[in-house]
Amino acid sequence: MIVSGPAGSGKTTVLQYLLAECPLPLTFSVSATTRQPRPGEKDGVNYHFLTPEEFERRKAANDFLECFEVHQRGYWYGTLWSEVATGLSDQKWVILDVDVEGMRAVLQRFPDAITIFISPGSLEELERRLRHRNTETPADLERRLAAAPGELACAPLYQHQITNDIPQRAAAEICHLLLQVRG
Repeated sequence: MIVSGPAGSGKTTVLQYLLAECPLPLTFSVSATTRQPRPGEKDGVNYHFLTPEEFERRKAANDFLECFEVHQRGYWYGTLWSEVATGLSDQKWVILDVDVEGMRAVLQRFPDAITIFISPGSLEELERRLRHRNTETPADLERRLAAAPGELACAPLYQHQITNDIPQRAAAEICHLLLQVRG
């Protein structure tokens, strides 16, 4: 299952509720990144924090299902094959939190993946959330806000669009959708 949405759409919170409350065997694929951890983030939990050299070594070794430089800031993000393979071998639904480029790359390898776009409902709400979470520098915030309209315009590329007005409700909607797919 591929989940995308702009920064501030609440993907992380929705997925936490989904993993905690949905009865399906779900697992979250922890992405790798070259950026530094934010306060409170833990290696192997929020991300696999890699040095640029380690990321490049693993990229050259084809350890990634997909990887891209994001937001033109020199930081790389990627999905490790090992994360996906472990979940699949455990007979679990693997949840990937990736951007649109990542979604396209994953669909080349897994064309039957379920794709879900999570939206904050409006650009105004997205801006409010980004300002409220206070995790970006002013320049990063402006970069994310400038990218948001383009990201939101990609929602029709996904099979399902979920508005995250209330995270618990959005997670329940995704769970219901997955239960229907399972049959």
